[in-house]
Amino acid sequence: MDKEVVILLNMGGPNDLSEVKVFLKNMFNDKYILPLKSAFLRSILAWFITAMRQKEASESYKALGGKSPIAGLSKSLCKKLNAAQNRFHFDFAMNYTPPFAKDVLARYKGAKKITFFPLYPHHSQTTVLSSLDDATAAAKMHEISGIKVIEPFYADESFNKILINDIKKTCAENGFSPNDTHLIFSAHSLPVSIIKAGDLYEKHINAHVSLLSKSLDFKGIHLAYQSRLGPVEWLGPNISAVLEGLKGQNVLVYPISFCIDCSESDFELDIMFREHASKVGVAKYAVVKAPNDSDGFVDYIIQKCENSC
Repeated sequence: MDKEVVILLNMGGPNDLSEVKVFLKNMFNDKYILPLKSAFLRSILAWFITAMRQKEASESYKALGGKSPIAGLSKSLCKKLNAAQNRFHFDFAMNYTPPFAKDVLARYKGAKKITFFPLYPHHSQTTVLSSLDDATAAAKMHEISGIKVIEPFYADESFNKILINDIKKTCAENGFSPNDTHLIFSAHSLPVSIIKAGDLYEKHINAHVSLLSKSLDFKGIHLAYQSRLGPVEWLGPNISAVLEGLKGQNVLVYPISFCIDCSESDFELDIMFREHASKVGVAKYAVVKAPNDSDGFVDYIIQKCENSC
């Protein structure tokens, strides 16, 4: 292939209900998600968590039409990226569900150069490192030699302009006034033990919220976390507690961890926590969409690749 190949990396999500078990099993077998020294013990724990979570997770995906939106949005994003320029060929690979990196990279066997673009704004072993580990192993399998990686981009001004514009646009579309609205940046939580071991995620999230807040004027701006699981200590405060403190207020939520909408944004934030907000007396509630396959995000990715590849 004459064009430079860029592979967008993400965690993935079930393409149909039959893949819910595959998604959970692969995720909890990931050494970066469950950092146990024993692969055998991790596999046993992954089996147990999958068995416990499969029914509940399936119900969540049923509420989204039987699948995660992440693969469809990623496919649309690549189609738009390829139509918008001629230098690069964009494709995508997922970590826990098809299309897997080993299958995607088979199409580029023997390539002299390939760029991995993890679609995570912030660095974490559970996202960036896990996806890169998987993709790099697949590249080695298919004799792909020159590998370049796009680094986390939460501090990029052009990326943040997209987020700021989307926040302001959604605020206006819902009839909210920033002066009487609380903005919550909701980030996927992580166990505190992972942060204490040196993971940069919390540091990057805090820095990102600080950067964005300088260009936003709301009645209140809050950072909250979602998607915790199990009895260990997780990063907080949880978004449920933040919502409980905003009774009678208008609330706008931005999924700051995600570039592509997934069950965490479309189900947790837009369905589950919307119901919770109503129960605790939040006046009005709205969720901003992730950048997804928007024209602005297409332009940003191309610009980032042109400057970095």
